[in-house]
Amino acid sequence: MPKTIFSFIAITLLLLATIVYSMTTGSISVGFVELMKGLLGSPSEQVEVVRDLRLPRIIVALLTGAALAVSGVLLQAVMRNPLADAGVIGISSGAGLVSLLLVTIFPTLFFWMPLFSFVGGAIACLLVYSLSWRSGLSPLRLILVGVAVNATFTGLGQSFNYRGSYAVTSVNQAISSIFTMKTWDDVHMLTLYGGVGLLLSMLLGSWCNTLVLQDRTAQNLGLSVMKVRLLVSVVAVLLASVATAIGGLIVFVGLLVPHIARLLIGSDHKVLLPFSAIGGAWLILTADTLGRTLLAPTEIPASIVMTVIGGPFLIFLLRRSERVHGH
Repeated sequence: MPKTIFSFIAITLLLLATIVYSMTTGSISVGFVELMKGLLGSPSEQVEVVRDLRLPRIIVALLTGAALAVSGVLLQAVMRNPLADAGVIGISSGAGLVSLLLVTIFPTLFFWMPLFSFVGGAIACLLVYSLSWRSGLSPLRLILVGVAVNATFTGLGQSFNYRGSYAVTSVNQAISSIFTMKTWDDVHMLTLYGGVGLLLSMLLGSWCNTLVLQDRTAQNLGLSVMKVRLLVSVVAVLLASVATAIGGLIVFVGLLVPHIARLLIGSDHKVLLPFSAIGGAWLILTADTLGRTLLAPTEIPASIVMTVIGGPFLIFLLRRSERVHGH
């Protein structure tokens, strides 16, 4: 327990320090005291720019990271597979493709983009789950099918995007991860849909603890396995889809954060879910801040930073899975 408490305190302090650094650093630098005075009282011109342009970007990055990390925890519990991640197995790319298509056809329905993304994510999840199932879910089979589904949806999305029309360009965020020019409207939309998903996920810890057991054992404990698995999957797809619709396509967050969190605090989902939410928020904000400041004024998208970090981590997990399962 002391290790868990220490880990929560450490990641929370790290998150707060990163938020302050991200708000005060960039093309416009603002001192911490000036920033606080401006936010709490009459702001200077620089603080107004930070509040209107940089603060929405930071909040979108935080909520996107939290949603993707929690989605990864839920998917891994449902599929009993440590390699399940919305970005790797195609849920995020499916969400991006469907939202891109529908918002291009019906641009006036832009506010419903997260719901369109949810439909796409659900289709991708169903495809991966059904095509991978063969008397159970093999970690390697799931990841191979997921990579194939992800490649298909990504290719279709990129083909559609390269048509070059204005309408397509305007919804480019569905298949990319550019936090630049995020507005308070994006924050409101992500808070509404993503907030509901995050709140629901925090109530699912006990069910997730039981889902990781064998189905027969879970049924003997009184759990309706299929209903619970479906409900948890819906919340996981909702979180990943909403994060993709607003934050863009970012992979490996739901893979990195849950695994590192388990090493720090264990596998109890009642604790793992909130810790992963904080850890995911910190990871994406750090990736976005580094991408924004390292080569300024040139920006590196957070998705590229995550790909550089997450690729080797996925290879490590695959090699460890081969040793465990003897393939």
